[in-house]
Amino acid sequence: MTMMRKTITIPDAMESWIKIRIKSGNYANDSEYMRDLIRRDQERHAAENQLRDIVQESLQSGISDSGPAEIKARVENRLKADGRL
Repeated sequence: MTMMRKTITIPDAMESWIKIRIKSGNYANDSEYMRDLIRRDQERHAAENQLRDIVQESLQSGISDSGPAEIKARVENRLKADGRL
C-alpha cells in the first residue's frame, strides 16, 4: 500500500486530545489515530448507504396487507434461513 504524507492544522484542544489518546496506549502515534478515525468514517458512510438502500427498497415494496404477526413470522423465518437468528 502506498502511503501519502498529509499536513493538517488543528486547534490546541484537538492536539491535546490526540496526545491523550496516544498516552492511553490505544494508538502508537498521531498517524495511527487519524487512520483509525478515517476507517471509522468509511464504515459509518457504508452503513449509511446500506440503510438508504434498505429504506428505498422498503418504500418501493409498497404497503403490505399482512398483519404484524404475519410480518414478524416472515422476518423471523428469513433470519433463521440466513443463520442470523
